[in-house]
Amino acid sequence: MPNIKSSKKRMVLGQKANAVNRKKRSTLRTAMKKVRHAETADEARASFERAISLIDRAATKRLMHPNKAARLKSQLARHVNSLEG
Repeated sequence: MPNIKSSKKRMVLGQKANAVNRKKRSTLRTAMKKVRHAETADEARASFERAISLIDRAATKRLMHPNKAARLKSQLARHVNSLEG
């Protein structure tokens, strides 16, 4: 436990940021699962749009590396296209 006031503040802020990031990552993973487990192509396409939006936002906010975001978007797009074809 820190003794210095600024260290205590940074610890609290870090915990808050950690909780927010954990929630956002969880939401992102759930959105990707919905795309992968979609029964129809239409359902997958709708879930795909939502997932892409979340992935882009996560990459912009540096919640994940931009290259990882691009890789995930590509994988999801391939999956959706395979359902449609």
